[in-house]
Amino acid sequence: MMGSILTTTTWMIPGLSGLEVLRRIRNKQEYKNLPILMLTAKNSEQDKIISFESGLDDYITKPFLPSELIARVKAILKRTSQSNQDHESLIFDDIKIDTSQKKAFRGARRLNLGPTEFKILLFLIKNKQKVFSREQILNKIWPNQVNVEIRTVDVHIRRLRKELNKNGEQDLIRTVRSAGYSIDSIK
Repeated sequence: MMGSILTTTTWMIPGLSGLEVLRRIRNKQEYKNLPILMLTAKNSEQDKIISFESGLDDYITKPFLPSELIARVKAILKRTSQSNQDHESLIFDDIKIDTSQKKAFRGARRLNLGPTEFKILLFLIKNKQKVFSREQILNKIWPNQVNVEIRTVDVHIRRLRKELNKNGEQDLIRTVRSAGYSIDSIK
């Protein structure tokens, strides 16, 4: 996963500036979200502004303490990890979910899901092969909602199944008697 790799660059390198390296990295689609930290002796406000405007994530001027570098790297990785979780694609069997666009597909067919069915599918796929009771699903999908009936989960699972299996596909949502629901590939 690209978001978990950290690139460092310096502003002044022979033959090519670190700023130009930064721009080239940011212009490549596959590296667009790569976290970049610049280590440099240049400490003017203008240098920092140009770097951040060019897509830099953090900037450290020399001399620096190793503990500061470690702390900044950890902070960048934490931020980009959380950001990447918001923009990930999940795949289970022939189901693909694009979380950034809030779209789900079964094979090449786009699924026509309501927001609740989408949330349930996302939850089940993130926790594939684990069984969740109606209460657990209810608390995850409708937190702090005291007026939602427990059987509401069944209604949304039924709608989700109907859309997932619209063309006669294998039902991947497993009902576990007296326990709840799971998404599981039965092959």
